[in-house]
Amino acid sequence: MTSEHVETGEPQQGGEKLQRTLKNRHIQLIAIGGAIGTGLFMGSGKTISVAGPSILLVYMIIGAVLFLFMRTLGELLLSDHRYATFADIARDLIGPWAGFVTGWTYWACWVVTGVADMVAITGYARFWWPDLPAWIPIGATTLLLFALNAMTVKAFGETEFWFALIKIVAIIALVVVGFGMVAMGTVDSEGTAAAVSNLWSHGGFFPTGFTGFLGGFQIALFAFIGIEMVGTTVAETDDPDNTLPKAVNSIPVRIMLFYVAALAAIMMVTPWDQVSPERSPFVTMFSLTGLGAAATIVNLVVLSSAASSANSGIYSTSRMLYGLARQEQAPGVFARLSKHHVPLNALFLSCVCLLSGIVIMGMGGSISEAFTLVTSVSATLFMGVWVVIVVSYLVYLRKRPQLHKSSRFKAPGGALSAWVVLVFMGCMGIILAAWDDTRPGLVYSLIWIAFIVGAAFANRHFLLRRASRGVLGDGGTGVGPHTGPHLHE
Repeated sequence: MTSEHVETGEPQQGGEKLQRTLKNRHIQLIAIGGAIGTGLFMGSGKTISVAGPSILLVYMIIGAVLFLFMRTLGELLLSDHRYATFADIARDLIGPWAGFVTGWTYWACWVVTGVADMVAITGYARFWWPDLPAWIPIGATTLLLFALNAMTVKAFGETEFWFALIKIVAIIALVVVGFGMVAMGTVDSEGTAAAVSNLWSHGGFFPTGFTGFLGGFQIALFAFIGIEMVGTTVAETDDPDNTLPKAVNSIPVRIMLFYVAALAAIMMVTPWDQVSPERSPFVTMFSLTGLGAAATIVNLVVLSSAASSANSGIYSTSRMLYGLARQEQAPGVFARLSKHHVPLNALFLSCVCLLSGIVIMGMGGSISEAFTLVTSVSATLFMGVWVVIVVSYLVYLRKRPQLHKSSRFKAPGGALSAWVVLVFMGCMGIILAAWDDTRPGLVYSLIWIAFIVGAAFANRHFLLRRASRGVLGDGGTGVGPHTGPHLHE
């Protein structure tokens, strides 16, 4: 990359501009940190308790399928450098209604993900204060995130840089400490020694059977949401033809380090049947080191990770809502910018949506149950967006075979990769419908999708007129519902 600062200067209403002064170090760390989310830190306890050691295979399968998805997305993004968002791709290849549905659904994706982060933050806070009312940590975190995002984009970037760095260091430390404990044969309070054999000596590699193995997919899938943001962020650099393939092709390495190696270390130290679904196994494992402050420090790390995820989500949703308003697909009040060039009204609505976490926690049930409900909604909505991208890829192959033929970053197998992803997403839908704790989330997601598709077709004449003034984004400028950081010379 030849640029040191990231800044957008697309024309806005009334001459206003969204100014983004992020540096390359921010972009790189945010991209890597995006691979480590609340689904891993909080959700891994639930997935381990459901699937046992076979959860390692679950993560590898999901990672392989999403790698194919990222290859299709990568080929699409490089086929036309004007694509800035997923909505741009859907609008161009499928139609204006698909761009509308994708833009609003992606906004909903990150709102719901932010709510899941609020639930996780409540769980982490109760590590210190077991009877703490949910409205305190959720309200305090929401106010903090609003304040951080309302100042300047530079404040957001700097916060995310350090949040991401903390997460990366924590994962690497866990892997090193875990394998070190195995090498030393550390024995816990129950007399269980840390050993590689713990992966199969407590009921086998598939201790909960094939049913448990399938049950591990739902929350494991949630751990991968946001993987697509790496593609769009890097695609908007000044040299996407080189940087995007590198970013996509590094995904398998990140999965093996951040997911497979980390969870293997946890289950080698603490047998799967001793992992609590209500607590982060990362905190539990470090508490076994004998260092009094270790568990507290790691709980702070996973708390910052959840806050980081919510921070990214708030940033994304406010910009997406701003972009939709700029395209006259959302109320105009959300297109206004503050004196710091921040879409304050859009930011305020996104933060208010986070407070729904208080209602969910007030409905009773455990942290794990609330987290499962919200993440099943989030995972389903993200799957919907991913399916639209893959369908767009199939349309691209049919409509623009010359671009596919000349592409230097073809998806392996072309249409075969796309169909593998679609079949997998279909199977995931069946799995979500089969489990009592994930079925409600699937239903809520389908209601949203039906509503937003209906809204798109109800406004199809307006959308067609809007599209006639410019195929991509905002009048053909490539600025869509979510304009990520652009790198300029």
